[in-house]
Amino acid sequence: MPDLQKVNLAEAFASFADTWSPRVGGDINDFQIKLVKLEGEFIWHLHEKEDELFLVVSGRLLMKLRDQDILLDPGEYIIVPKGVEHCPVALPSCNVILLEPRATLNTGNIRNDRTVSTLKPV
Repeated sequence: MPDLQKVNLAEAFASFADTWSPRVGGDINDFQIKLVKLEGEFIWHLHEKEDELFLVVSGRLLMKLRDQDILLDPGEYIIVPKGVEHCPVALPSCNVILLEPRATLNTGNIRNDRTVSTLKPV
């Protein structure tokens, strides 16, 4: 039988301090649960092949879309469909769980100094 362990989200988020650098919280088939601390505004980008779920654990997240802005409070989530340009903005900071395919890059179709190619575990 596999070694099953529960995860305490408060402890998991407390285990790292860097922002905009997702950490792997677990694997589900070809998907990953990623924990990320956000602060301020990210960059406009899109994911050509992957949908992306943002679940706010603490703080507030403004998801900017080209045609609207959606404000998320703790306990709320949004699924950004593939191909939709978006820009996450933490107000002023927040903790978020991402559920997305393992190969999804945090900066999508953009490669810059904020791109995290290899994720660390929580």
